[in-house]
Amino acid sequence: MATLDLQEQEQVDAFKHWWKDNGKWILLLLALVLGGIAATKGWQSYKNKQANEAATLFAELNKQVSSNDPKRINDAAAAVMDQYGSSAYAPRAALLAAQVNIQARDAARAKTQLHWVIDHASEAALKDVARLKLASLLLDEKGYAEALTLLDATHPDAFTGLYADLKGDVLNAQGKTEEARAAYQQAFEKADAKSPYRNLIQIKLDALGGTK
Repeated sequence: MATLDLQEQEQVDAFKHWWKDNGKWILLLLALVLGGIAATKGWQSYKNKQANEAATLFAELNKQVSSNDPKRINDAAAAVMDQYGSSAYAPRAALLAAQVNIQARDAARAKTQLHWVIDHASEAALKDVARLKLASLLLDEKGYAEALTLLDATHPDAFTGLYADLKGDVLNAQGKTEEARAAYQQAFEKADAKSPYRNLIQIKLDALGGTK
């Protein structure tokens, strides 16, 4: 198995740090924004009291996110989830709160919220985001079997690259070099050719001896 030189390792570590703090957060925001547009249109068609209240609580949660206060954010998210758990806003509230808790290093609470999204969200894209973030947390905790179960779940092609890359990380951490290489290769093929993210996957492949 090939090893990374110091400069390559620094590049990998730097990109991993950036991606963990920003990349998946960008993905999450994209899912929230796109889904939020559809949800808003749906609520407008109903125009009932409950929908307006749910939208109001979610708007309050968005305000609290800028406060960077985990307790206030979790309380606001819980209000949406507890009172309007079947609404389109509830899983979005859980995802927002989970991201805040990940950054605050409260993995236990984040995992609970992510599980809630997987179990309750009606939109597949939100479930996919939750699975990715939960699998990443489990990788950090060496919960490899559970992480792989999440990453083996059915998902749309748009998520395949992210799923495969993270699966490669889990397999590599288990010492399953050949399987990790295959996962990274799949991720590489799915990544945009112009994306710097693809360069990271290539570095991972090179570290495992490249493609066969």
